[in-house]
Amino acid sequence: MHTRTVIPVVVFLLIFSLSAAFAQNKAEFANAINAGRLKTAKDTAWHKIEFGANLNQGSFSSNWTGGGVNSVALGVFFNALNEKKKGKNSWRNDFQSQYGIVRNKGQESRKNVDRIFFDTKYNRELSPKWSFFANINFLSQFAAGYEYSAATDTVAFKKKVSGLFSPAYLTEAIGIEYRPAPYFFVDLAPGALRQTIVADRDLYVNTPDQKNYGVPIGKRVRTEAALIQLVANFDKDIAKDVNLKFRYLMFSTFQDPLEIDNRLDAQLTAKINKYVNVNLGAIMVYDKDQSTKIQFAQALSIGFLFAL
Repeated sequence: MHTRTVIPVVVFLLIFSLSAAFAQNKAEFANAINAGRLKTAKDTAWHKIEFGANLNQGSFSSNWTGGGVNSVALGVFFNALNEKKKGKNSWRNDFQSQYGIVRNKGQESRKNVDRIFFDTKYNRELSPKWSFFANINFLSQFAAGYEYSAATDTVAFKKKVSGLFSPAYLTEAIGIEYRPAPYFFVDLAPGALRQTIVADRDLYVNTPDQKNYGVPIGKRVRTEAALIQLVANFDKDIAKDVNLKFRYLMFSTFQDPLEIDNRLDAQLTAKINKYVNVNLGAIMVYDKDQSTKIQFAQALSIGFLFAL
């Protein structure tokens, strides 16, 4: 599917988020970020740390007429966000990690979620809503990923298609940030640099069309310069104990400006009580170096959440 089919969806999401951002002109005193800024006019420090685990289990008796497969799934996550502001200078560090496995009766354990994300950014304020920024971003995964065939007795029952630093994406960007509200910002960075890393040189034989995630066969790193990179980030409590966050990335290279890479990470979290939450997450990716079609992943879970 061509990237033209992706853009309308992304544009809709951006319009929706911008509308939400401009809909409220008053500061929200219940928002921890805003509360800190209201206490001190210039200098602030704010952080959030959360970690938790999700467990799902199902079992059936041997004579259960409705059918079913015994299964158990376990997922863990750890997120940390830190923001500091002093005068016109601010620093933001955002770390997110998830890992989960599922095991169905008669099968070995398989992972169903795996993500490492880190973003560090410096801002120099130009006006209340505009600033200059410089940031470094990293994205990868913890463990090897496999593609499984239906026939468990075949030699090629599973083949490794990814792993730690295979791939990984490291991006350095300098540009302009527009922040109309504390919970929403858009970063525009012409000339951003992105390194695609594939540490496993033998991985290409299992990747779609042997593209090796865009890294030349036999190499471990590919560097691309962006004609333009756009990042939109939204993180807000949209109702009591309900948080919506998403991050959209658009990356267009000088070499092939019409083949635009798109990635959208979205997460909706609802707290049932102090320590129990329901989480719905989704990821959409279009990157021709990975696949010629749109990739989509979704997960729904309930479990333990502890936040500081």
